[in-house]
Amino acid sequence: MDYTPLRRAQRDKSRKQETSRTIAGLQALRRGLANQIPQKGAGKLLLASWNIREFGGSKYGGRTDEARYYIAECLNHFDLIAVQEVRRDLQELRRIMRLLGRHWDVIFTDVSYADAGNSERLAFLFDKNQVSFTGLAGEIVLPKDKSKVVAQVARTPFICGFQAGWAKFNLCTVHIYYGKGDQNARRVGEIKLTAELLAKKAKDYIKTERMLAYSPENLVLLGDFNIAKHTHATFDALTANGFVIPKPLQKLPGSNVAKDKFYDQIAFFKDTRDLTHGGAGIFDFYDFVYKEENAYAARLKGTKARSFKDWRTYQMSDHLIMWIQFDVDKADAYLEDVANGDEIPADAEELKKSKRRARKKVVKKASPKKKKAKKAKKAKKAKTATG
Repeated sequence: MDYTPLRRAQRDKSRKQETSRTIAGLQALRRGLANQIPQKGAGKLLLASWNIREFGGSKYGGRTDEARYYIAECLNHFDLIAVQEVRRDLQELRRIMRLLGRHWDVIFTDVSYADAGNSERLAFLFDKNQVSFTGLAGEIVLPKDKSKVVAQVARTPFICGFQAGWAKFNLCTVHIYYGKGDQNARRVGEIKLTAELLAKKAKDYIKTERMLAYSPENLVLLGDFNIAKHTHATFDALTANGFVIPKPLQKLPGSNVAKDKFYDQIAFFKDTRDLTHGGAGIFDFYDFVYKEENAYAARLKGTKARSFKDWRTYQMSDHLIMWIQFDVDKADAYLEDVANGDEIPADAEELKKSKRRARKKVVKKASPKKKKAKKAKKAKKAKTATG
């Protein structure tokens, strides 16, 4: 994190009060993150999903430097974050990336121009000291005429490949259509069709048959699904297609500010493969920043915000951060495999080919009767020639 601009701002008398508050907020936020979430480190992956409300928007005057520091501080605590609701204007994202530092990188989509796309992008931010980009990047397009309710997902799902330690993760992030009602037909359709398509294409992204304990590969669907409750059709549309919510995440409260809606989810295709969970949670940054309304009275004047609580969601977000940690150090598993002399299992496709080759050999191989007849014919021919 680059905190150096704070020193310059502290010397500016007109900004001193705000800067002092920002520093105090950062200190409180850092303590909260350290107490509630494991620290980053070798052999571990801290994966998160966060819908940052209108990230790049200008409502109520746009975000302040104070909010940018808080957002960057939160992001910096993780290794890999799926971010939803990034807007057309990338200046806000670029400011955050500068605060995070050069060892951070980002991959994002183009703007969605669909009717319900809200000119949004989807993005992945990752710490290059912990995670590497494998090269896979693409938007998920639904097959033609798949549904009468959903032609395409309004904000096209974004899939990217990453490696952390010995583990590979192909992550597909979404921001599903909201609409009216908790079980809106289009919302259910977008979730169902996206999960269904990914499940069918799973073998294009990960090895579904050839599994190595020391080289786990996982297909993950994560982001803002706008799921109100686990008992709703929206949740069923996700889990009915083979996507599983890890047990630590199933026990969490909601990810909205009131913690009573389960909008955000992190789901794995057919469960987490050969990965050990190191904890999971919902991080509520409002326990540490933007707590006192009086401190922002001057800022709120003239913004036409409905309330302080509404205004602060355009500074931070109306979604909290969902996270889960995994152990991605598989060196012991690999060494154990080598010590036992275990061979790497044949790839499923290669195994099929070898079986076909074996069958052809059996067909080509002559039977004993045919061999005897062939030999007799050859002897007869030789006798005729010499006679």
